[in-house]
Amino acid sequence: MRKSISKLPFKGTKEQEEKLLEAIAKHKDDPGAVMPVLQEAQEIYGYLPLEVQQIVADKLDLPLQKVYGVATFYSMFSLSPKGKYHISVCLGTACYVKGSGAIIEKISEILKIQPEECTEDGKFSLTACRCIGACGLAPVMTINDEVYGRLTVDQIPDILAKYQ
Repeated sequence: MRKSISKLPFKGTKEQEEKLLEAIAKHKDDPGAVMPVLQEAQEIYGYLPLEVQQIVADKLDLPLQKVYGVATFYSMFSLSPKGKYHISVCLGTACYVKGSGAIIEKISEILKIQPEECTEDGKFSLTACRCIGACGLAPVMTINDEVYGRLTVDQIPDILAKYQ
């Protein structure tokens, strides 16, 4: 699945930028510094907006395309912020066969976001994942650490309403 870039404005703080610059300085002379720097950057910001990638590229003297390539290649990196309530819908084989595609479509319809996006108010984000290891409960989704299994499309509005 292609990663989408956040449509929300970047809201980094001076303190976050200082931490990022410290992380870059710590790894600047390491071979392959881009990976540990991006990992620390994501810990600092929660995701890797283009503005952060540009700082990393500039300070490591790399083209932005190289940094962006690493950020989009590895699934551990996110280009969009996570909401207060992060929803992850399993699209692994067992879940998909039992209807998780319709589940994610219903969530998208209700929240007006697509997978890898965050609502404008920052309350919800949505991710499609491949397997969470709960195949016996298929179809499954999580909201933060709460697991919801044996889901039907009709249950989605009531589940989301608990978080409104």
